[in-house]
Amino acid sequence: MKIGIVGSGGVAQTLGAGFLKHGHEVMLGTRSPASLDDWRKENGKAKVGSNADAAKFGELLVLAAKGAAAVDSLKLAGAANLAGKTVIDTCNPIDEKKPPVNGVLAYFTGPNESLMERLQKEFPEAKFVKCFNSVGGPFMVNPSFQGGRPSMFICGNDEGAKKQVGGILEQFGWETADMGKVEAARAIEPLCMLWCIPGIAKNDWSPRAFKLLK
Repeated sequence: MKIGIVGSGGVAQTLGAGFLKHGHEVMLGTRSPASLDDWRKENGKAKVGSNADAAKFGELLVLAAKGAAAVDSLKLAGAANLAGKTVIDTCNPIDEKKPPVNGVLAYFTGPNESLMERLQKEFPEAKFVKCFNSVGGPFMVNPSFQGGRPSMFICGNDEGAKKQVGGILEQFGWETADMGKVEAARAIEPLCMLWCIPGIAKNDWSPRAFKLLK
């Protein structure tokens, strides 16, 4: 597939390289093309353009921006370019103005809402699927754990979009744990808090991921 990634930070670069590895075409959208010069040298087949360019290019889109910038990034991508497309939402609503408390990140959303719900309401024609928000970037693509394949929790309103994302997760070495509709993001987004606590509180960023046992 053609994959358009809205964002150019570490998550965007990691997933972009992962999609290339698995035979997809990739374009990263950015406001600072020069910041990707080194990455492009290592990933010569990738394309770089504006957020709108990436959104037009992609048959499937990935939103890999900071949570606070997610809405603005998608506005730059253009609502018309998102319409009808699966959009993998990797974002977490981290409040960067507030420091962590005992290792626990602060969020700018409340317990009965999620950033993904805000995005779905703002861009109703897009098919958002929450994914890749609950693990560190180095472990997103084909992670290796002694306990076997880890679980990636996803949610979204469109069943076809979730099936499409499930196929990508299979390529990337994950088990898909579908938690239902968009409201489930209220539970999935805080998994980032849980994943980060050892790192923030104890500087322990050792490999780890979640596993759903049945």
